[in-house]
This record gives sequence, C-alpha cells and structure tokens, in this order.
Amino acid sequence: MNSAARTSSPRRVAVVGAGMVGLSTAWYLQESGVDVTVVDRDGVAAGSSWGNAGWLTPSIAVPLPEPSVLQYGLRAVLSPSSPVYVPPTANPRLLRFLAQFARNCTPARWQQAMRALIPLNNDALAAYEELERGGVEARTQAASPFTAAFRSVEDSRALLDEFEHIEACGQRVDFEVVDGDRARAEEPALAGSIATAIRIHGERFIDPAAYVHAIADSVQKRGGRLVTGTPVEGIRSSDREVVIAGEPYDAVVVATGAWIGAHGRQFGVRRIVQAGRGYSFTVKVDDVPRGPVYFPTQRLACTPVGDRLRIAGMMEFRDADAPRDPRRIDALVGAARTLLEGAHLDQREDEWVGARPCTSDGLPLIGASRDPRVFIAGGHGMWGVTLGPVTGRLLAEQIVSGVRPEQLRAVDPLR
Repeated sequence: MNSAARTSSPRRVAVVGAGMVGLSTAWYLQESGVDVTVVDRDGVAAGSSWGNAGWLTPSIAVPLPEPSVLQYGLRAVLSPSSPVYVPPTANPRLLRFLAQFARNCTPARWQQAMRALIPLNNDALAAYEELERGGVEARTQAASPFTAAFRSVEDSRALLDEFEHIEACGQRVDFEVVDGDRARAEEPALAGSIATAIRIHGERFIDPAAYVHAIADSVQKRGGRLVTGTPVEGIRSSDREVVIAGEPYDAVVVATGAWIGAHGRQFGVRRIVQAGRGYSFTVKVDDVPRGPVYFPTQRLACTPVGDRLRIAGMMEFRDADAPRDPRRIDALVGAARTLLEGAHLDQREDEWVGARPCTSDGLPLIGASRDPRVFIAGGHGMWGVTLGPVTGRLLAEQIVSGVRPEQLRAVDPLR
C-alpha cells in the first residue's frame, strides 16, 4: 500500500462505479483535462441510480439517523410491511451498524450532521446546471410544486417540525400549507382521504436512469472509456501507480455505492456502509401528477416518469445482493391504494429493488483514503441522486488540485 504523498496532478484516473456519483466524478475530472476510465461490474445506472424516485430536493436533504426513527420500536421494524425493516436474522455487521445508527439518532448529532450537509445542499442544483451547460443531453424538471400529503393535520406536524429544525441549522425551506381540497384540485391523483398538504417550492426531479445514461454518453463523447461487465477484484497501489483490472492509473475513485466497503477497508475506511434497500415500480395513473408527491407518514415517494408514475419507498436494512422480497412490493401497493386515486396498481411494471449506501451518521464519504492515490465517493443514503453531481465536482477538484475543498471536511472517509 502506498503511503507517500502524490506529487503531481493525475493524468489518468479510473472510476469504479457507473452510477450518478461515479459518472459525475468522471465528467468533472474531464473538465480539468483528466483522461478517465469508468469501470462497472454490471452497467450504467445498474445500482441504486436506476429505479429510485429521482428527486432533486436539496432543501429537505437531511441525515437519515433522526430521533423519530427510534419511535418505530422493535416490533415495527421486524414487520415486513413496516417502512423501516430489519430482518430478524440480522448478521453481526448489521447489528453493529444499527447500534451505531441508534447512537446518532439524537437531536444534537442530527443537527451536527445537518450542518455538514448544508454546504453540499446549497450547490446541488447548480452542479446539475453545470452538467447541462457542459453538454449532458438531459434536463432536470421543475417540481411545480413538490407536494407532501397527509391524512390529518396532526400527521403533518412532524414534517413542519423538521422544517423548523432544518432552518435552525441554517438552511431555508420555501413552503406553504394547503388544505386537502386545494391539494386535490392541483393534483387529482391524491385520494379523498388527504386532509392537508405542504407544497415545497424550488425543488426539481429527473428520470434517474435516463439522466445517468446521458452523463455516461457525455463522458464517452469527450473521450472517456466505459468498461462494463468487469468486476474489480482488487486495487493494487504503489508509489508510482494504482492498478485496476490489470491497467495502471495515476489515481482511482471508488464509487460503488453499498459495496464501497469491499475496496475501502484496505485503504482505511472503517465506517460501515450498509445497504438500505428501497423498492419501486411504475403504474399507469388516470391523472399523472405534475411533480413529485410524497406521503411522509407512510414514507411513500411518487414521481412522474413520462406517462407513468413511479412509486417508491421502504428502507430495508439487509444484504445488498439479497433477492427482492415481494412482501415489500405488497406493502407499497397496500399503502398506495389508500393514498392515490386512479392508480392502476394491479398493472405494475418495472418492479425493482436497489441498495442505497447508508452510513451510521447520515453523512456521505467523500475524499481521499489513507492512500493518496485512492479516493472514496459514496454513502449518500437517500440523497445520492440529489448530491451526486456536486459530489463529483468537489471530489474532482480535490483530486486535481491536491487540496480538499472546505465543503468536504465533515465528510472525510477516514472519520
């Protein structure tokens, strides 16, 4: 393992992982003239980038460990229909992660993590705009507006309280509260049981798979290589180079999502990156919403994708490569039946499970490992799509300049 300091800016960099984070990093490295190769064992957007909700919601991108999570209780998290699920056969590594996660579910630690996310959130949408100005042939869509819907006014108080906590940490949330009738007038897909809604302004959304493929196309058009179907079995580093899949490079970025630990551990990354698996499917709906619709109490996320609606949710802490559990899809369907009007839930397509890379403190891992040629980018939890491009921009800056941007200080992979 190389412990010597790198003395020059890298000319050839490999990025392991062809999701939003990895490809954004590759694209921004090219902005500085770096020759990039992106390697993925499966393909572009084959992991958690493919079937997620596609929200670009930096004003509400918050740490996953929050005090309210502890209110679920043991019986709830062991139920397959629970929005947060832990299998009863959890292994020692998962139990260790959950213990660390629980320790971070305090107001003080949530506030500390929230303040660390704000510098990333502030630049998240600007990074998307830079991609599009630079030739990425995809566009974000305005969430006009983003709607959070509730069956009762009492249910809505939890999100309003969260907004207060977000703003107390220094991040503004632009929102308004409307009654159920007005919410349905604007989004007829909302069921009659919806009593109130919160409209959040200034957010955006994308079709994540299409957008990630557009970044991949741009990287290739600008001379980058994309190598898929090639698992990276190991990373060898020396004073002169780092070797990936038999090829030498000046540096490597590990952006493999929930699988970061497989390569990160040998380079000093001790924090567990646990798969928090989300499920989704798409359906026809009589009235496609104009923008994303969220049901916070049920943790159900809905996003228009063309003429269909993607319905996503769940946080299932289990092995990233475990088979899809049909009970989780059933739980999503059951919740959606009571919340949506005109959704053809028995005619589902694109059933999917993806592994969100979660850390116990709710902060991503972005920056150098203990080897100056090996960099880490991941662990964003639910916010990899929102924060992927800004992560790529800041990490590329660090790789090229050798200087860590101040925004990355709190997300050091070696913390």
